[in-house]
Amino acid sequence: MDNHLYQLDRAFGALADPTRRAIMARLAQGEASVGELARPFDMALPSLMKHIRVLETGGLVESEKQGRVRTCRLKPSGLKGVENWLTEQRAIWEARLDRLEAYATSLEKKARRKKRDGR
Repeated sequence: MDNHLYQLDRAFGALADPTRRAIMARLAQGEASVGELARPFDMALPSLMKHIRVLETGGLVESEKQGRVRTCRLKPSGLKGVENWLTEQRAIWEARLDRLEAYATSLEKKARRKKRDGR
C-alpha cells in the first residue's frame, strides 16, 4: 500500500508540470525520440531529459536507447494507478453531492409544507 501511494505521488508530481504533460500528450500519438520531443520546446536536451526522467520515475514513460537515439513511449500501466485513484475520488464526491442534493430537496419540501400550512 505504501509503495502504491509513493508511486501515485510520483505520478501526480510528474503530471504537475505543463512541459511534462505536453510530452505525455505527444507520446499519446506514438513513440518518439528525445530529439522529436524536444522540437516544440525552447530548452536544451539535458533539460528535456530531466523531464523525461521525472516521467520515468513516475512510472508514466519508458525509454530505450539504441545507438545514439533514445526513444520514449507511454507506459499505460503507470496511468492505471492515477485513473483508479481519480475514479475512487469521483465516486466519493458524487455520493457526497447526491446526499447534498437529497438534503436540499428535503429542506425545500419542508419549506413548501410550512408555507402551504400557513406557518
